[in-house]
Amino acid sequence: MTWINCTLPTEFMLVGLSEIPSLQSLLFVMFFSIYIVTLLGNICIIFAYQYSSNLHTPMYFFLANFSFLDICYISTTVPNMLYNFLHGHNAISFYGCVVQLYFLMLLGSTECYILAAMAYDRYNAICRPLRYTIIMNKVACTNYVFGSWVIGIGNSVIHTTLTFTLPFCSSTKINYFFCDIPPLLNLVEADTSINELATFIIGGFVTMGSLLLTIISYSMIISTIVKINSSSGRKKAFSTCVSHFTVVTIFYGSGIFIYLKPKSNYIMDYDRLVAVMYTVIAPLLNPFIYSLRNNDVKVAVRKLVCGGVTAHKY
Repeated sequence: MTWINCTLPTEFMLVGLSEIPSLQSLLFVMFFSIYIVTLLGNICIIFAYQYSSNLHTPMYFFLANFSFLDICYISTTVPNMLYNFLHGHNAISFYGCVVQLYFLMLLGSTECYILAAMAYDRYNAICRPLRYTIIMNKVACTNYVFGSWVIGIGNSVIHTTLTFTLPFCSSTKINYFFCDIPPLLNLVEADTSINELATFIIGGFVTMGSLLLTIISYSMIISTIVKINSSSGRKKAFSTCVSHFTVVTIFYGSGIFIYLKPKSNYIMDYDRLVAVMYTVIAPLLNPFIYSLRNNDVKVAVRKLVCGGVTAHKY
């Protein structure tokens, strides 16, 4: 790492979600509850897939992987937040900040392409039903997940390396509740144009590239659905896509708002609220969005809770 006339900081101070001491206990209870519910909800999705043979399809294979990513994603930020709420010392070590940013970039990028794979799966199921089992076979699905992780790793390595070669000389107080690219760039008085350009281009490629694949898939899906003569058939086809489309809207909407804008437009107070949406609220809502509208998942979870399921593997 290159540090010009700088001493390597040992830690960063986080402003957190609130600097009012009396709110720390309330915030701890609220986010601890959200964290536990998120873990339980996503674990139920994973176990329902693992131990319910009727869910051993590509759609639920991707959903189980997405739930695993959500567990990891929320665990990257919330445990440190909870610790800081309890101790009243909003800090994170320098290397802890590096690790946190690396995994945020990795998991976020991977989720983008898992969502794209899920959209492609729905496209094949609705638009190419006769060839669906051939196209979306086990090897293909595994390759899509593996490819998503490879893209995520590459994106994360680039952004983390570029960010932490910057000189953090003037301040180590991050106006955020976790280590992220926009608030870290705000600490640097040196030229950050290369970092901003990399965030816009590479982040745009990862985010907008996967979003474009998702939009193309849904354009083809809608085009096919409107041609279905039966109203019940159209309704059934749409219902299989609504949950995924809702998750896509929440995830991409908040991510694009944070990352695809210039440094001059960073407003940390507003960005913190948006960041809560995609790092905390989205992982909380996702298992409920998928399960509440999906009878197969609800039945599988009910059987799982009652202990009446025989284990099978996809």
